Amino acid sequence: MSDQIKELAEIPQEFLRDGTAFLKRCTKPDKREFIKISQAVGVGFVVMGTIGYFVKLIHIPVNNILVGGA
Repeated sequence: MSDQIKELAEIPQEFLRDGTAFLKRCTKPDKREFIKISQAVGVGFVVMGTIGYFVKLIHIPVNNILVGGA
């Protein structure tokens, strides 16, 4: 019974230990890396917006045909 309690108490401690080790390894991106990531995110936004626009563009006439202008 006490072994189970020790194991349950050890899980958060291990999580915190791993989390602090991860944060110590992390570094801030330099300017070039930040710009590259920002460009990739921007391209993703544009691509997803374009896909959404065309899906909506196709959906409206199809919906009108199916519903029949009700």
